[in-house]
Amino acid sequence: MKRLMLMMTLAAMLAFAGQAFAHTPLCDCFDNGDGTVTCEGGFSDGSSASGVKMSVKDGGGKVLLDGKMSEFSEFTFDKPEGEYNVYFDAGEGHIVEVKGADIVE
Repeated sequence: MKRLMLMMTLAAMLAFAGQAFAHTPLCDCFDNGDGTVTCEGGFSDGSSASGVKMSVKDGGGKVLLDGKMSEFSEFTFDKPEGEYNVYFDAGEGHIVEVKGADIVE
């Protein structure tokens, strides 16, 4: 009986191991009021976003700027004219899109 309980416990731990290590990407951007935009990022488990790929694309999907989060998990860029979106890309399943229209002071 003890052996069965041990096997069931191990099976349950393996089944839920992925959820224990899951983390959700977080990114928020704001207009600095000086013609620049700053985005701050991270993960729900408190992990840094340092080095995470960032892209700014126009309304048609053309890349205007590629960069990375700084060591402080920040990314600042000149605000583009017209419609644009910002992408925080930490890999498959970890992409956040922020619409330029939602970025305000």
